[in-house]
Amino acid sequence: MIGRILSTLALMALAPALWADALAGEVQKQAVNTPAILMFLAFVGGTLCITYWASKRSKSTSDFYTAGGGITGFQNGLAIAGDYMSAASFLGISALVFTSGYDGLIYSIGFLVGWPVILFLIAERLRNLGKYTFADVASYRLKQKEIRTLSASGSLVVVAFYLIAQMVGAGKLIQLLFGLDYHVAVVLVGILMVMYVLFGGMLATTWVQIIKAVLLLSGASFMAFMVMKHVGFNFNTLFTEAIKVHANGEAIMSPGGLVKDPISAISLGLALMFGTAGLPHILMRFFTVGDAKEARKSVFYATGFIGYFYILTFIIGFGAILLVSTNPAFKDAAGALLGGNNMAAVHLANAVGGSIFLGFISAVAFATILAVVAGLTLAGASAVSHDLYASVIKKGNVNEKDELRVSKITTVCLGVLAIGLGILFEKQNIAFMVGLAFSIAASCNFPVLFLSMYWKNLTTRGAMIGGWLGLITAVVLMVLGPTIWVSVLGHEKAIFPYEYPALFSIAVAFIGIWFFSITDKSKAAEGERALFLPQFVRSHTGLGASGASAH
Repeated sequence: MIGRILSTLALMALAPALWADALAGEVQKQAVNTPAILMFLAFVGGTLCITYWASKRSKSTSDFYTAGGGITGFQNGLAIAGDYMSAASFLGISALVFTSGYDGLIYSIGFLVGWPVILFLIAERLRNLGKYTFADVASYRLKQKEIRTLSASGSLVVVAFYLIAQMVGAGKLIQLLFGLDYHVAVVLVGILMVMYVLFGGMLATTWVQIIKAVLLLSGASFMAFMVMKHVGFNFNTLFTEAIKVHANGEAIMSPGGLVKDPISAISLGLALMFGTAGLPHILMRFFTVGDAKEARKSVFYATGFIGYFYILTFIIGFGAILLVSTNPAFKDAAGALLGGNNMAAVHLANAVGGSIFLGFISAVAFATILAVVAGLTLAGASAVSHDLYASVIKKGNVNEKDELRVSKITTVCLGVLAIGLGILFEKQNIAFMVGLAFSIAASCNFPVLFLSMYWKNLTTRGAMIGGWLGLITAVVLMVLGPTIWVSVLGHEKAIFPYEYPALFSIAVAFIGIWFFSITDKSKAAEGERALFLPQFVRSHTGLGASGASAH
């Protein structure tokens, strides 16, 4: 059953599902894994202590949203890596290498090449122009109400889809790795994420992500080291021996076995590249550093950590091919314990480190979900309290105490909602939700944010119409495509033939923004264009931003 789940994920929502912990379908509850539970309890205890420490330092909205801007570039880079390296990045990419070989490297490294370029273009201006959320930047020279409503809506939709996938994935992983009940796991994750955000804010969330990143990188490094030691630290030996024992033989060293359609491949790449630059919980991290220089450092360090991590998963995947296939006794034991190729990394952990290290890797896999959902919750809470409540409803006439109160109420509501949705979608195939989240981020958030910083002719009318067109197009095409229309809804043939809508929805967004901006001849539009030069100067002076607009 788990093998069929992996095949479905690989073919239906390949990379996005893997990076979102979106395990789908039925899994079998396993025996209680005592070492894993003890190690996880140690992690939770340590992070709760950090949360208590952070709660003493989170008094203002700036502390709550951005840790007071006191995070260094190195720390923030590690936290971004912790945000990005999800459990299924670890389990899913290594499984992709285990089953498909070289294709796993392409899909793990391919998006990594694109996202630093985009974020390097965004990071400095984002930090100088914004305050708490990317909507501060998008609305800087445009109308507050319209743009913040659009930005907050895009953020909340992305957070909702991503959060559902994380919560369902948490329950599935706990059943597989810990032997606990699905509902218990979902409630536990929900309670913990609310505690991290509610009491510790961004400071606690940052350190949870840093600790998780260090643990994951350490565990993966040990596994990769043991694999390379087994083959005498010779990559040629690793690949040669893997080819000999793999069912596909030399085919595992050839690319192109998973997405053969060039349109889908390009669309997938665009969704990952531009979607990353539109994810609210990733963008929010650039406000936690003191200046634009530290923001650039964050991207540099994050790129290094994430790149190193995905190289490790490549070694781990080939190591699993070699060790699992050449050790029938371990293969039988691992299959009986967990089952399925999507647990290749866990099988390998057992092979190289025994039950104690297996428990460590299992605990780290669950800890990664806690770090990601905490960041998502904080991003959702800031969209509601800062963008909608403070800027749209109250029109800026709100004190910090009230805004912070609304943010914490939203955090609790998001926690309850996440638990409810996690239970509601327990038996649903939710792999498509992450692909949709990336597509929406790429089609709604990114175009408006990018053009607000780089195109002087952008107007509120263009941003509003183009942004909403991008969001709606992404959702509609995803529903009409083979991922949902055929695989989820059960129709015989998809109306939209491609699995990934980003290529089309991004084009619709940019064209819509361009057309409706250049045809806007109103006085308001003239004023918005005139503000571009002051904005450009501001973004290069490091003066910071209040988030205020001329409107």
